[in-house]
Amino acid sequence: MSSTLHNANQINRKAVYAILALALGLVLAVLIGARVVFTQAAQQPVTLPQLPSPEADSTECVQFMDTLPEKVAGFKRANLAEPVPAGATAWQRSSTERVTLRCGVDMPMQYNVYSEPEEAHGAKWLRVDDPATTLATWFTVDRSPVVAVTADTAQVRRSPIADIDASTLPQADIAPAPAPLSALEAVATDVCDGLLENAPKEIAEGFSLISDPATPSTLTWTKPGAEPVVLRCGVTPPENYAPGASLTQVNEVPWFQDVVDGMDVFYALGRKTDLAASMPITGSNEIITNLSDLIAREVPAAPQAQ
Repeated sequence: MSSTLHNANQINRKAVYAILALALGLVLAVLIGARVVFTQAAQQPVTLPQLPSPEADSTECVQFMDTLPEKVAGFKRANLAEPVPAGATAWQRSSTERVTLRCGVDMPMQYNVYSEPEEAHGAKWLRVDDPATTLATWFTVDRSPVVAVTADTAQVRRSPIADIDASTLPQADIAPAPAPLSALEAVATDVCDGLLENAPKEIAEGFSLISDPATPSTLTWTKPGAEPVVLRCGVTPPENYAPGASLTQVNEVPWFQDVVDGMDVFYALGRKTDLAASMPITGSNEIITNLSDLIAREVPAAPQAQ
């Protein structure tokens, strides 16, 4: 009886070991297969579209492309599918994870006197976030030609410009665009002091008040990668406003949206003086709500609006 049980146990153990070995073999095969597929996907040529890059064919860009590293943010240099755009390259980890670079692009319109560039390898870069995604693009602002590096911030563990030395390009003194709203005509008023003195340190998450705005009677809050929030007190009425125009009421303040020099400008009406605001698309609901509350609290309402 004992001998029979012993033999049965041995048979059962052998069966279990065989099943475990088979299972481990299948897992290993799946892992190897997945790695092969992943590697093949990562080695597929990357297709980059043609984009406006007026200086991509310049000698400076050609020489700069030769200095680029084999790895950026841990991604390997990728092969590009034909036709290869001039002044462009990419690094990738998979078919959906990549860093792209273009040399010879135009300076972004977001580069203005409120911009806060960061430095890497002696070159200055301006980060511009895509308001609808987690993509970000870094532009050189002191080099010519201009270089742009784009990455998904949700995929990279560190800034890709940490691995890119743009100091080899010629240095250039590129003037930033004027401050938003600085071209608006001012009006004499004595009702802005409370607004300027009692401005909050943050107008929305991540947007911090700066102490030296470029325009008088102006409050400015900045956030890395985003366009600034600018509020100017004491401006002439909006040129395109007329009675019956569409207004957006936010708490106690009616707003009129206008376009000035190709830029969206939001006018706060119904106070003893008109105010103008410029703000990014992302988070605009929080921003305009907080601006409305600040204006209602610190700027007296016009007599007819009381």
